[in-house]
Amino acid sequence: MFFSSLIRIFAADYLRVHAMKLFKKLDIYILKTYLLLFAGTFFICLFIFLMQYTWRFVEVLIGKGLSWEVLAKFFYYSGLTLVPMSLPLALLLASLISFGNLGEQFELLSMKAAGIPLVRILQPVCIFVLVVCGASFYFQNKVMPDATRQLNTLIWSMKQKSPELEIPEGIFYNEIPGYNIFVERKNPQTGMLYGVMIYNNTGNVDDVQIVLADSARLQSTADKMHLKLTLYQGERFRNMDANNGNMLRASVPYMRESFLHEVDLIPFDANFNMMDANLFSGNAKTKELKNIRIGIDSLRHLTDSMGHVIAAASLRSYIPKALPPGIEDSLQIVAETAESNLTIDSIYDQLTSEQRTSAWKVANSKAIGMRNDYEYWSPLTDDNNRTLRLHQIAANQKFTLSLACLLFFFIGAPLGAIIRKGGLGVPVVISVLIFIFYYIVNGGSEKMAKTGTWNVVSGVWLSSAVLFPIGMFLINRANKDSVVFNVEGYVTFFRRLLGLRTHRRLNPKEVVIDDPDYPRLYQQLQTLADDCGAYVSSTRLYRVPNYVRLFFRYEEDTTVIRLNERLEAIVEELHNSRDKTIIGHLNELPILAPDAHTRPFRNARLNVAAGILFPAGIFFYMRVWRYRLRLWKDMVQIQKKCAALRERIQKKHIYERAS
Repeated sequence: MFFSSLIRIFAADYLRVHAMKLFKKLDIYILKTYLLLFAGTFFICLFIFLMQYTWRFVEVLIGKGLSWEVLAKFFYYSGLTLVPMSLPLALLLASLISFGNLGEQFELLSMKAAGIPLVRILQPVCIFVLVVCGASFYFQNKVMPDATRQLNTLIWSMKQKSPELEIPEGIFYNEIPGYNIFVERKNPQTGMLYGVMIYNNTGNVDDVQIVLADSARLQSTADKMHLKLTLYQGERFRNMDANNGNMLRASVPYMRESFLHEVDLIPFDANFNMMDANLFSGNAKTKELKNIRIGIDSLRHLTDSMGHVIAAASLRSYIPKALPPGIEDSLQIVAETAESNLTIDSIYDQLTSEQRTSAWKVANSKAIGMRNDYEYWSPLTDDNNRTLRLHQIAANQKFTLSLACLLFFFIGAPLGAIIRKGGLGVPVVISVLIFIFYYIVNGGSEKMAKTGTWNVVSGVWLSSAVLFPIGMFLINRANKDSVVFNVEGYVTFFRRLLGLRTHRRLNPKEVVIDDPDYPRLYQQLQTLADDCGAYVSSTRLYRVPNYVRLFFRYEEDTTVIRLNERLEAIVEELHNSRDKTIIGHLNELPILAPDAHTRPFRNARLNVAAGILFPAGIFFYMRVWRYRLRLWKDMVQIQKKCAALRERIQKKHIYERAS
């Protein structure tokens, strides 16, 4: 006893020490934060899915007088079947909120500043998610099949249960089999019905009884197997010629019976009877993975056996054992006289018109027979193949739903670190959009797999194949602190792609250390304007560019590159001016794209590819021509603004020298 206690103490110390090596205080803090959010989001997601699932069976649940025990079983088994679908969404939402909170409160930034990479920060949560993936697979393989079987049995039993008696006023009530009851009004306190009209057709279709009563009372018997209908002061009408009579005749003999008090017993089972759960044992979703594989082998064996039977029947029915009379002799003659190999056309040409007609009739009859056989066997083979595909889909879903937990974590965690928004606002919207995208892709591909349009493996695993590269891309961007959702970056990209102009936005500086050298800049502006004018006159930018030279013989325009460098140097120095007029002229100077008028891409291979792909080449060709025309206008604009700047500098310089 002493030694066993000592061993337990040493084992506990050993595990504690190694656990501290694996999980540090920071890991425990991150994991604790994540687990609290995961618990809350999981129950929220499960509740939402449960309400959506319950709405599908609202007609089964309402109006049948089901006990609280039956309803509790329905919600319990429904919740169990929805757990695998709720886990991925809960992990996604918890990851977005937790890491968004860490980023919004600069805790994530502090960890990175301490030298901890994002992959190491995600490590404790990733280990927990791997455990959840394993638990999800075990749950789907062990718990969910029995829950699905019990739920299907319960739903089918509820559908078979007779509705609760609640006869409305002013309309015919037909929920009692064989009876149509009309009630003019009723007293809820006493349960009495007034102005009652009953059509009873429980017997022969022609044996219809009509009952009119001043009042009535409808009650269930103690065993809930019959309804006790008590009628007061009424009449009963019954057809006396039910077997041989025609109801469409002008006069039909009938029996009229008056009564003051009469009691009828109507068979009506109001009890809830649970059906046998083994009726749904053939459903693929009610089987474990081992049983699904056994079922797949059995279905394949059945399919092969059915195929052999159909093939043997077709061989017996449609492969001729002997040719029609006269044709065999003709073929023998053709074979003896032919100098080359026989073909169908050569054989057909040697036949007489009567033999051709006979051959066509035989072929047509056999084709019609084969089509009829196909239509006969098609439902059997289609049902068997569909059942086989459903078993294969159910087997693959046990892996894909478990893997979806890990994929959603790889998407949610880096996305929360990039967005840096916590709470239930932005994360909820993003998680819902991602899950809707996943649901559409997964649902559409699985539907194609069920119908046999796609391969089962491709259809079931398509959603995982789509999510995996997205998760890897987001982890890479988050680990490198890349701004994935920078709107200005995307705006700049599309501006450059479509050739849209960008403008300068220079503001006067509050503190200026070095003033511009106005005399030197005065001369540089004059030289820049002269060089721009010379470039415009010598280049002729308004002409249509050469297609071959543009895409396949690229030459760099060094003149524009040097002009742009000189322009930006002048703008940078004049930005130190305290004169607002000069700043205004600088903002009116265009921003040049030095190489946009010479080539579509900086990569020579991309230029060649764009030139070969004619439609794309036309787009980029027109884009380059547009840049050439813009450069022509920009050069003219630079000359005008250089003159305006020189005039302003001259006035400012004279004023400063005078002062």
